[in-house]
Amino acid sequence: MSAQRQELIDRVRADGAFDVLVVGGGINGLGVYRELALQGLKVLLVERNDFCSGCSAAPSRMIHGGLRYLENGEFDLVKESLEERDALLRNAPHMVHPLPTTIPITTLFSGLFNAAKTFLGGKSKPSARGALPIRIGLTLYDLVTRRRRLLPRHSFRSARATFAQWPALLPSLKYSATYYDAWISHPERLGLELVLDTATSSAASVALNYAELSSSPQGFHVTDHETGEVLSVKAKAIVNATGAWLDEAINQLAAPDPQRKPLVGGTKGSHLILGNAALRDALGGHMIYFENSDGRVCIVFPYLGNVLAGSTDLRVDKPERTRCEADERDYILNSLGLIFPGIPLSEADILYSYSGIRPLPVSDQDFTGRISRGHFTKRLAGTESGRPPQFCMVGGKWTTFRAFAEQAADQVLAELGHARRLGTHNLPIGGGADFPKSGATLAGSLQAEFNLNAARAAHLAGTYGTRARTFLRFAAGRSDDTPLADGVPVTGAEIVWLLQGEHVLHLSDLVLRRTALAITGGISGALIEAIGAIMARERGWSAARTGRECEALRHELATYHGVSAETLDQRSLRRTKECV
Repeated sequence: MSAQRQELIDRVRADGAFDVLVVGGGINGLGVYRELALQGLKVLLVERNDFCSGCSAAPSRMIHGGLRYLENGEFDLVKESLEERDALLRNAPHMVHPLPTTIPITTLFSGLFNAAKTFLGGKSKPSARGALPIRIGLTLYDLVTRRRRLLPRHSFRSARATFAQWPALLPSLKYSATYYDAWISHPERLGLELVLDTATSSAASVALNYAELSSSPQGFHVTDHETGEVLSVKAKAIVNATGAWLDEAINQLAAPDPQRKPLVGGTKGSHLILGNAALRDALGGHMIYFENSDGRVCIVFPYLGNVLAGSTDLRVDKPERTRCEADERDYILNSLGLIFPGIPLSEADILYSYSGIRPLPVSDQDFTGRISRGHFTKRLAGTESGRPPQFCMVGGKWTTFRAFAEQAADQVLAELGHARRLGTHNLPIGGGADFPKSGATLAGSLQAEFNLNAARAAHLAGTYGTRARTFLRFAAGRSDDTPLADGVPVTGAEIVWLLQGEHVLHLSDLVLRRTALAITGGISGALIEAIGAIMARERGWSAARTGRECEALRHELATYHGVSAETLDQRSLRRTKECV
């Protein structure tokens, strides 16, 4: 067990009395944890797996206002989303970046009547959106951000001007429109930085991954999954931020109520990471935002040197860990064939896939795209037997996590009669603190200060922001501060630094969430063994434990991310040949 983990367990063991228990370490749970701790409350967050390992690790990696929500008449959600998008551009500029987004348009008026019908409360499936309804939507989008504009206004092009910039787009288009939103490079790391920031600002609060909260007539108990130790805890309020598992958690933590109706009805979204240079180049640095033949909005944009494409939107009856199935894979690849018909794409281009369940509010909408991405908090009263009130966070999306957390925290503060001390709308996150004008500026400073090459400086600036200086001071003079393999930006010293300070308990935490090795297609069988060896050395693992960790990671990659053992071994062999 790491020293960091041992200290946290010791603190809970010594004093299990907290003001608030937060259940769920996805982005909503981490957001409300930070909000409450910053107000001076003593907060315990418990996550049964790793932080940001569920739905929060499976977003479209967009930070956006939600252009299509205008069609549903959700103006308040769009306004809030755009405000939060701009806040993240300011507060986390090392991870959240502007994204020019282009819409190919094939008709002029199509979709106008359908959009109006939906706006007035209809439940119809959308038809293809033409230039006029798109122009109206983008004008409204610009109006919302007119006072504190960070990104350019939208623009329209003719077919001729469009093909001059994107010659590979579908030949039937008549116009295109470009507007700006944003994308996030490392969402799991941003969630972790909320934990790290809170540890600095609120020493009394504790966030535990790989631990589970349960209840009994005697009170609440936290089970440490690493040791099996059970710790007794108590609190004045509970925040249920378990996402798609919210209704299950309610039944475990609240008094039984056969009349209680479900609050969450999730949909499954899958995405692909593609290593196709022709497609990446055809995008020209833009996201292409387009409609599939079924009316579902799809996206494709450059992502960390590759291409991210998605997504599906399928109803699910029961929350569970999911993966991108063959029919979803084909759906996404076929959609790309419609928009870029001249670019060959195949299953062989897929470097990585991922899938998650969106924890949406229960809805009777027939078309899943019409289900609101809004959010609200439902309070369940405490009981005479001593169970505290439970505040259930329903819905939400990555972009609005801070606003949702703030709103939920304010309800908890009111319940406890505790005044808010600090707002977070303009509070930097992690490596976004003291960030210069641009990532390139930071990379240049790191290069000069620490005598780095340009690629190394860019990697550190883009991954850790201004926290890169902390790492570089740690790494100074270490013999293992060299890349783990050719073409891999991560070094052995980085792995050690992450192990010591970023709540890493398993090999999968490093490969899937603390680094981008898996999602960029950089992981290989040999690299798994190399990182496993470093972790074994630092943690004192036996050969048997190290083998189990390596095998568990291989299994997870194959089962949930489409990266087979054969693929891992082929990547190892290819790297070996390249070195020779």
